[in-house]
Amino acid sequence: MKMNIALKEASETQYWLSLLKAIDYLDSKLAESIINDCKELNKMLVAIVKQQKEK
Repeated sequence: MKMNIALKEASETQYWLSLLKAIDYLDSKLAESIINDCKELNKMLVAIVKQQKEK
């Protein structure tokens, strides 16, 4: 259950980072780097949540 919360928070963080990039609040190169890290984290969390559901 805790991983579901972590996944939700990581997804929300990715959303806000995208918005900050879109309004040029963050440098585009920096924003892309952080967003890519966030996407990787989301992929890991999705895999963990799926694995937990299978148990």
